[in-house]
Amino acid sequence: MSFKEQSFQERAALSAKAKQAALEKLRAKPPVDEAVVAARRAAAEAKEAAKIQASIEKREAREQAAAEKKARALQAAEEAAAAAKKYAPVMPTEAEMKAARDARYAARKARQRG
Repeated sequence: MSFKEQSFQERAALSAKAKQAALEKLRAKPPVDEAVVAARRAAAEAKEAAKIQASIEKREAREQAAAEKKARALQAAEEAAAAAKKYAPVMPTEAEMKAARDARYAARKARQRG
């Protein structure tokens, strides 16, 4: 069997026939029902709205969790500061230190005299 090369007219006729078949197939397709299109559009919009709402709720939950974490950290810092203040050594004032020094001086002088 040998391959027979087609002429330009034969190829053009085959192309026209294929185009005509595609056009008939397209015409045989039922027309678009506007109600179906509207229903699909409404469903898509509802899905998009639900997606946006979920995104908003997720962001709010993240923000609330961050605020709670910050509040817990602040409370822990306050408790640590209170504990540190409670157990911190009490530093005497300058007047108290001067009085103690004067008392030691007077006691030393008293020992030397007597």
